[in-house]
Amino acid sequence: MSQYADRPSDTSPNYREPSAWVGWITFAGMILVMVGIFHIIQGFVALFKDNYYYVPDSNLVVSVSYTGWGWVHIIGGIIVLLAGFGVLAGRMWARVIGTLVALASAIVNVAFIDAYPVWSIMMIALDVVIIMALTVHGSEIKNV
Repeated sequence: MSQYADRPSDTSPNYREPSAWVGWITFAGMILVMVGIFHIIQGFVALFKDNYYYVPDSNLVVSVSYTGWGWVHIIGGIIVLLAGFGVLAGRMWARVIGTLVALASAIVNVAFIDAYPVWSIMMIALDVVIIMALTVHGSEIKNV
């Protein structure tokens, strides 16, 4: 039995050749996994080494302690990580959650931009790429 037994054959009327967008969706899923890991790392840094950041927590846009920011990043990172694995599996719920958490990630990083500008700008750029890939042709990964 072929490993592709559950897929329609090339001659089946239901078969569609995967488009190039599948690569972008896979990229978005992998970026979600990476962004989730980055947020978890950023959260642990905020928890264990808060003097690593450029400004004291009292000068942030949202006045929250770095311990609070650390937990937000860790919990958010876990959600983003799970959504990334779901996107790679072609799940619709993961595309919706992936888009929403990428949006939330961008907003959180705007608030965090004073503490570590380069990191926050990088995270915002990755979030924009994720949103674009998941909302344009996200359903095409199911056909692969």
